Amino acid sequence: MPRTPRRLVGAAALALTAALALTACGSSAKPSNASAVVSKEASNSPYRGTPLSAHFDKPDLTLTDTGGQPYDLRARTAGRTVLLFFGYTSCPDVCPTTMGDIGVAMQKVPAEDRQKIDVVFVSTDPQRDTPKVLRTWLDSFDKDFIGLTGDLDKVKAAAKSLGILVEDPVVNKDGSVTSSHGAQVLAFLPSDDKAHVLYLSNTSQDVFAHDLPLLAKGVAA
Repeated sequence: MPRTPRRLVGAAALALTAALALTACGSSAKPSNASAVVSKEASNSPYRGTPLSAHFDKPDLTLTDTGGQPYDLRARTAGRTVLLFFGYTSCPDVCPTTMGDIGVAMQKVPAEDRQKIDVVFVSTDPQRDTPKVLRTWLDSFDKDFIGLTGDLDKVKAAAKSLGILVEDPVVNKDGSVTSSHGAQVLAFLPSDDKAHVLYLSNTSQDVFAHDLPLLAKGVAA
């Protein structure tokens, strides 16, 4: 069944001193005016992504992985570098582009660093994104990427805790399905399991390739 995504622009609910620009799947949206957390502090960062002045806790989230088993995000990724992205497999642009760019960048990272990084994709369209569908889709980018699917209310709550807006999929009159979600990637450091760096949907492969070794080593943002 065809899906026609649309854009959302929202604000980071918990960031007290920073504004996060949120976008979603679709080619028609424009970036929010509250674009980013670029500051004097950020200019001294070793990262090319945007350092966050408010550090988000990793969501307390248990869903089903692509093997059909329960996956406790906090427990399974504790003490590891995590790149977390919310999206859906039928997204025509932002989702495959983002995951593809991360996948290419991961191949440029030394194996020692790559083994310390978990890339986690959480489905915003769990009714259609079964574990098998997720695994097949993720394998086209990197066979080590982690896919999670399950209760949409849990997904929405987890996303909200990070300032990411996720809406219920909508069935349109023509039978297509719209799945709207924030399209940024959050990077969690292994030192405290908190998100320290933000990557917007137009982040290039080169930016990810530059930052991934720093993230793997837990370099402060």
